[in-house]
Amino acid sequence: MDYDVLVLGGGIIGCAVAYELSKYSLNIALIEKDYDIASDVALTNTAIVYDGVECDSTLMAKLEFMGNSMFRQVTEKFNIPFKKCGSLITASGSKGEEKVNKLYKQALDRGIEYVQLLSGEEARSMEPSLSEKVTKALYSPNTGVTCPYDLAITYGEIAFDNGVIFRLAEEVLNIEDISKGVRVTTNKNRFTCRMVVNTTPGEYYSIDMDKKISYHEKEYMNYFLMEKEEDLYSMIVSSIGEDEKKAYYINTLTDHNLVSVKAEDKLSLDNTVEEAQSLIDSIDRNRIDSFYSIPYKDDDIVIDDSYLVDGYIRIIGKHYGHVTMTPYIAKMVCETIVGNLNAKLKKDFKDRRRETYNFRKLSNEERQKLIEMNKRYGNVICQCNMITEGEIVDCIRRPLGARTLEGVQRRTGVTLGKCKGAYCINKVVSILARETNRQLTDIVKNSKKSKILLNRIKEFDSV
Repeated sequence: MDYDVLVLGGGIIGCAVAYELSKYSLNIALIEKDYDIASDVALTNTAIVYDGVECDSTLMAKLEFMGNSMFRQVTEKFNIPFKKCGSLITASGSKGEEKVNKLYKQALDRGIEYVQLLSGEEARSMEPSLSEKVTKALYSPNTGVTCPYDLAITYGEIAFDNGVIFRLAEEVLNIEDISKGVRVTTNKNRFTCRMVVNTTPGEYYSIDMDKKISYHEKEYMNYFLMEKEEDLYSMIVSSIGEDEKKAYYINTLTDHNLVSVKAEDKLSLDNTVEEAQSLIDSIDRNRIDSFYSIPYKDDDIVIDDSYLVDGYIRIIGKHYGHVTMTPYIAKMVCETIVGNLNAKLKKDFKDRRRETYNFRKLSNEERQKLIEMNKRYGNVICQCNMITEGEIVDCIRRPLGARTLEGVQRRTGVTLGKCKGAYCINKVVSILARETNRQLTDIVKNSKKSKILLNRIKEFDSV
């Protein structure tokens, strides 16, 4: 056997599974078709940590509740930003009130603690900026906000440091059941292993062709980021209107607040702002930084171990709360595999990420010490977000280092300031080429077909 376990997919769930398995004496590899891990995490690097209150599905509510109960411990251990700020689901009409009442009853039936049903007056006493139109609200102190990309990268780097092999830019073509174990064929290699964990929903191979599941993405989340001046709400606030459209306001852990509207179609910025006024009476358009529309994923996530006897587990489904569920899903899958393979815990497991420095958040004294240690930290590349050459070089050189422009952006925040890279993107591309020993024309944004520079003007040695 080439490996004991192959994990397919380098998203946040795949990295978490690899991390949990790396605690045991197993030969593990993770295969990811993209150049980088955690590509399933939004560039906003913001996710709500749910508690199961808002879910129609009881199964999804349980996964959210169990993941929520683990989140504080996981984020504190890894030093990941996490703020348990609570949430209000508000209603301003009869249909909205009916939905809020139903959610409250569901929460009680599911045993979710500390949830309260409030009148409009009671809700406004907690959040004075709420509209006078709000007549009822559901309050939960259990929810919070986290930075999912930081969590995914931490899972991946710790797994790497504990012996997991990451095979990036390698696409799985087929998985077959063989007499002893499983055979995985990629565009570069062919492997045999004792078990496979497939975390790539929507991909089907010979071993599971008879169990196809269709996904529906009938709705869209249209959202924009607003530069922070003063926080309108301290909690996560959502509204349910008469047309049952939902709008959300999230006080993020970054320099922006996020406002989103769930609708059946992609909305324009103007329409999104109009719908968001159920949450914010007056929106300063000059503070809007970015606007996106993405599919809203609301399928059940299922851990399918019906092929366990053949050495195959798949995690199927797409759900907006998958970040919340990740710690619990990874733990469950790991326990199943460890029990099946009778694996033993490692005595030398290293359960911490290698140290990183955020120059912007350091005191002047700490900055000076860092510059004395490495002068690259004294060279500010991104003026908007005060990101230094030292931070960029570190994110490229560290375990599972960035190999694309987007990888550097996600890890450091460079080019994501007010100028959107107008000042610094050329410097970042040059540093990436230098550190990876590649030509400038070989640097890509995120995939093979997304080159930053298509051709080189030979008179110039740099850009």
